Amino acid sequence: MGNENWNNKAELRKDWWRKKRLNYNVGLVISGILAFILYVIIVEFIVMKSEKNLEGEITIFTLLFQGIGYLVMIVIANLFYYLGEVSELIIEPENSEKYRNWTYKIGYWFSCGIPFLIPTSLLIEFV
Repeated sequence: MGNENWNNKAELRKDWWRKKRLNYNVGLVISGILAFILYVIIVEFIVMKSEKNLEGEITIFTLLFQGIGYLVMIVIANLFYYLGEVSELIIEPENSEKYRNWTYKIGYWFSCGIPFLIPTSLLIEFV
């Protein structure tokens, strides 16, 4: 009976995290696109017009390179996504639903915020 209860909990845990993965990946894609747009705006209107006289341009190659690089980062983020489920298995919280929601939200916003570090650092450096 105890083993059956444990299997049921494990299945519920896996199912909960599995259902949230699509939302997580959509958030990563949207934040990546928005961060890249912000990056382009900052480079075009602030960095290029700075006193440092920097030159550069965005080409199909740079877009492709950035896109492939970001896809690699999404794969890495999805590997880290498993930390939520693993941490729940290790910690065994009394209120699993509350723990899942809290852990998911922190991981989601942290992961979606990382792409904005480069445009933010450029803004800080050149303003």
